[in-house]
Parts: sequence; C-alpha cells; structure tokens
Amino acid sequence: MNNPYVVGSIDVAELSLAAFFLFFVALIFWLRREDRREGYPLEHELTGRIETVGGPLSTALPKRFILPFDRGVVSYPRPRSEGREPVDIAAKRLENFTGAPYVPTGNPLVDGVGPAAYAERARWPDQDAHGRARIVPLSSETTISVHSGNRDPRGMSVIAADGVVAGTVRDLWIDRAEHMVRYLEIETTGGKTVLAPMGMATVSAKGVSIDAINAADYDSVPQLSTAGEITRYEEERIIGYFGGGYLYANANRQEPFL
Repeated sequence: MNNPYVVGSIDVAELSLAAFFLFFVALIFWLRREDRREGYPLEHELTGRIETVGGPLSTALPKRFILPFDRGVVSYPRPRSEGREPVDIAAKRLENFTGAPYVPTGNPLVDGVGPAAYAERARWPDQDAHGRARIVPLSSETTISVHSGNRDPRGMSVIAADGVVAGTVRDLWIDRAEHMVRYLEIETTGGKTVLAPMGMATVSAKGVSIDAINAADYDSVPQLSTAGEITRYEEERIIGYFGGGYLYANANRQEPFL
C-alpha cells in the first residue's frame, strides 16, 4: 500500500487537480449563463433579429419563481416562441442608426418615454410580511402617526416647479413595514386627487415644494384604479411621471449643460 499511484503513473494528487479544473470550468460556464438572464438574447436594435454571439453562453435556462401569498408562478427569461416584448412607444428615432436617441411624439410624462419610462409591474399592491397592503393612507391606519417633532404637511399648499400652487396635501400614504411616508395625497386646483412621491418633496414652513413637474401637469398624474389602494404598477407609473418631469417639464431642462 506504499504505492502512491492509482493507475499507471496517475496518482491521487493528479486526479484531485483534474477534478478541481473540471469543476472550475463548469462553474464558469454556469455563471456566464446565469448572468445573461437580463437583456438576453441580444437583439438587433433596428430589425429585432436575434444575435447569436456567444453560442451556448448567450441564454440561460428559464427559471421559475413562486410568488408569495398564492400569487402564482412566473418564469424568466421568456421563451422565444412568445416573441419580443412590446416596444411600441410614442417616440421616434432621431436618426436611422443603432444607438440613435428617441424624441417624444406626444406627452412623454404620460407615454413613459426616457426618464418617465416604467416597468410592467404586478397589478396588485405591494404586501408586508403578513400579506396586508404595505402602502396605505395614514387616515386608515390607527397605529402610526406623524412624529410631534416633525412638520405635518397635511393642509399645506404644494408649490410646483413653475412656482405656481398645484394643490393642497390632504393625506399621507405610509409604508406599514418601514413606517415611512411614501406618497402625498394632493387635491389639485382642478379638483382631482393624485399621489406624489414623498422622496421628491421638500416640506418647509412655506409649504411643500415639488420641483419635478409644473402645476398644470398635476391633473394628468396617473390615477388609482381602486380608492385607498395602490398597486405596484400604479407606483411605477406615478414615480415615472414625476421623474420624467426633471427632463421634460420645462424646455430649458432639455438643453445640454455644456
């Protein structure tokens, strides 16, 4: 048993080295497929033709995700048989070459162009660990309140990017899990009720300032389909609408800095 060789001149150390090498190659192969779940397979920007660069490394196998609270199962990436995801937007290519920028053909805030773009998220509310709606109006919550040391924006006027009063804060939408204010419920001067992201608002003694969009834009903020409830998709639409205002609300914001 003093012979170190397993077969011929091959010993345990060589077998261990070979096994490690094969494992490492398999690991790299697996990792390179897994990191291609987002944005792959590659498509030609003008024609939509599938790019075959990368061979077997180009596409990962579909992965199934079981959603909590009996929301079903989703699988990604989408099978090629389902075709391309819809990319029709209210914008046109500025020039006919790959990588050319798009310019809006309608209202970019509503159409979801550029920084106003949004994802097709789930059409149900975000939920906490107990399955309850995570984001709700403060008026419907009995265990959370505004800290006495902070300014309560309810009743304050909302000053838009153009310096005009857009409406009045009527309620706060809070995150039950994080105990944070997520949205301001605003009654616009036009009589509509809309939500605005708290992260884009500044509360002071003079009122609430939101420099994302102009006062006239508030009546077109995406509406909620159900009173007292906001879905993930509606969150995406609202945040995209206000975020797009930082580029499209005023013409001078679209000019280059240099």
